[in-house]
Amino acid sequence: MTSPLRILAQLLLYVPFMALIGTFATTPRFEVIAPDQALVRISLIHAAERKQKCRERTPEELARLPPNMRAALDCPRERAPLAVELEIDGAVVFSRSVPPAGLKRDGAASLYHRLPLAAGRHRVVARLRDRADGPFNYVREETLELAPGGMLLIDFAAAKGGFDFRGS
Repeated sequence: MTSPLRILAQLLLYVPFMALIGTFATTPRFEVIAPDQALVRISLIHAAERKQKCRERTPEELARLPPNMRAALDCPRERAPLAVELEIDGAVVFSRSVPPAGLKRDGAASLYHRLPLAAGRHRVVARLRDRADGPFNYVREETLELAPGGMLLIDFAAAKGGFDFRGS
């Protein structure tokens, strides 16, 4: 049976320890953004087009290759870097060229960026170019109302037509 003295000793040890844990669980107070701001996040993974187009091998080139490597098309593996731009209220606030992943630069490029922004109504334009040159081939423009402490996630899926704006 447990003696009352032992229970009292455990309480004297456990109560200050629990108070210490409770204090550090609530302080110092951590805020992701200021109370009057919203957060814009850009998060995407996309494989760009190849840097160079495939070319057809001549019959002489095919004859020189071993039989197991006689593919009619010669396609370089390297992909173009992604060019991503974010414009808010007419000013470009984010612009980056993202290189493809992989040793041969043939993988998907990935990007994550956070941007605190004053809460309120904003015109947001997101642009992406996934080819070596030329104009942006994916553009989405929208006027959004961002609440204080709210968040706007800008995602990209080429299969769904481009950019997706999701807010909370």
